[in-house]
Amino acid sequence: MIAIDYNIVYVALPDIGRELDFSSQSLQWVVSAYAVTFGGLLLLGGRAADRLGARRVFLTAAVLYGLSSLAGGLANDSGLLIAARAVQGVGGALLFPAILTLINTTFQPGAERTRALAAWGAAGGGGLAAGALLGGVLTNYLGWEWVFFVNVPVAVLIAAVAPRLLAADASQPARTGFDLPGGLLATAGVALVVFGLVSGPEAGWWSVRAAGAIALGVVILAGFAVLEQRLRNPLLPPRLLGYRNLSTAVLAVFVFAGTLAGEYFLFTTYLQNVLGYSPLKAGLAFLPLTLISMAGAGPLATTSVAKLGYGATMAVALLLCGIGIGLLVPGMSVGGSYPALLPGIAVWGIGGGIAFTVCFSAAGHGIAVEEQGVANAVASTSQQVGSAVGLAAIVAVANSGLDLGVGGAPTPDSVVDGLRVGGLVSAVTAVVISVVVALLLRDRPSAAATPAAPDPTGLGVPDVAGDEDVRAYS
Repeated sequence: MIAIDYNIVYVALPDIGRELDFSSQSLQWVVSAYAVTFGGLLLLGGRAADRLGARRVFLTAAVLYGLSSLAGGLANDSGLLIAARAVQGVGGALLFPAILTLINTTFQPGAERTRALAAWGAAGGGGLAAGALLGGVLTNYLGWEWVFFVNVPVAVLIAAVAPRLLAADASQPARTGFDLPGGLLATAGVALVVFGLVSGPEAGWWSVRAAGAIALGVVILAGFAVLEQRLRNPLLPPRLLGYRNLSTAVLAVFVFAGTLAGEYFLFTTYLQNVLGYSPLKAGLAFLPLTLISMAGAGPLATTSVAKLGYGATMAVALLLCGIGIGLLVPGMSVGGSYPALLPGIAVWGIGGGIAFTVCFSAAGHGIAVEEQGVANAVASTSQQVGSAVGLAAIVAVANSGLDLGVGGAPTPDSVVDGLRVGGLVSAVTAVVISVVVALLLRDRPSAAATPAAPDPTGLGVPDVAGDEDVRAYS
């Protein structure tokens, strides 16, 4: 449900914009409002899973997700839809880390957990691409409202069966309350940065609305970092970022999500606004990407980690994403065709499927059970914030050189030129960061496949008392 909802609205965006009177710049807030609240509150959601119990948080969040989806489908005003999407993001922020915590605490480290995460990754990797396909079908036959209504029966099913299938939460020891100030600071900082990026093309990059919002957001996030250093029970324990597996995975997820969100937007824009595809046809165009992504997220991801380790696998996955997106660029033209896009789709799909599984698997590798929620939330925060920032930045790049034709509409040539430039920015970013990931994380495959304890060195070596080599290294 979460993976599909990540991009199910993309194909429906043109219809939503027309019926609810969004502007070309404000339309992306249908995506960004969800991403900002999701990303900003994930750390609080992860701590909630750790302290209140993963099953309890999972059930509560599923109900909230379903109710906000219902409100989104019923919205008849742009402001109401954005508000519903923001609340839906709150539900997702509670739901996503609870899911990963349940997986990482139910299955034993090693092959068993790797297989479980591969199954989860296959569902998620396929869901990312299937969202566009489902969005096209629903928008074409039932209307854009159904890209939100579709979550309601899923949430009802979860609420009905989860209490029977999931073990009850273990009793929690008495602990101090949540770091609410930290949660509010993180959310406000992220929201302001993204708002500034969204506003830049419309208000001017040096305006108070754009540059001022970005600057204030950065200051607030810096305050969040200082606060977390001083608290006894912080929302994000700073020492966790000392685990190289986690910090490298955070970087990889940020770039992967940012390029993915931006490229989905560019790809959908090209299909519908340049090639003239209907929502249904545009959704069907994502079918090859769906199937290829599921293949990458399953056996390919598991085999790659076993043979190469997390670092090399993440680097290769990002490299494939960059190459695939780069191959899409020459395939885009005013008189282009879908077959010209297939080579890029194939390579992009394999890389994206592997990255989706391996980045999250690496993030939880070696983290203590009682901190799985917050570790998974850190990676999930990076995904959502990267999505919002990447989408805003790439859309700004793609729209920066548009030439207006008769009636004030952008000319097809300038639209394609903008899409190509945006695609090149995505491709180059993914390739550069793939090299950085390869240099940062050089773990041994055997250790990566069977984690035993926290590994602050990032080299796949458990940091345990009595290990002379690790103590010497430290």
